[in-house]
Amino acid sequence: MTEFVTRFGSLKDFDKGHIEIINDNPKYYVFSNVFEVANGAKPYEKVAVAKNLEYVIEAIRAEGTSGWMAASHDEFCIVMDGQVDIEFVKLDNPDAVAPASKEGTVAVQGEPKGKRMGSIRLGHGHQALLPKGAAYRFSSAGTSVMVQQSILGDLTVQKWGEICYS
Repeated sequence: MTEFVTRFGSLKDFDKGHIEIINDNPKYYVFSNVFEVANGAKPYEKVAVAKNLEYVIEAIRAEGTSGWMAASHDEFCIVMDGQVDIEFVKLDNPDAVAPASKEGTVAVQGEPKGKRMGSIRLGHGHQALLPKGAAYRFSSAGTSVMVQQSILGDLTVQKWGEICYS
């Protein structure tokens, strides 16, 4: 029996992954490494690394403080490396910021109007819900890596040609 060993990666120490196609057509598969993608990304650029219908998993390089964001649906994020703080504001008028007809993450213009909800500090492996009706922003004192689940939207960057064929 083959023995598999799980090894956790980080932005400073990762191996480029691969897949073995047993009995299928490789054109149906994509494999990307979130650390490799985040290493080449701008801070808070949301780079799609997985897609299922309208849903996406985005690799995010967290560095410094992001702009405020919101969505008309729940999202969630997981810190894969480092430490990330998230601030939340309960929006006074969520439909004006992220209308129900708008999918994916949207940038909030200026300071969000509403009641401060508090903040969360996430470390390696921690996850947080980014609830609909709230604005949020990330901050990281160093360089960290997150993945975020959302719906494909205007802020999702698709670099399939760059990340899948390099």
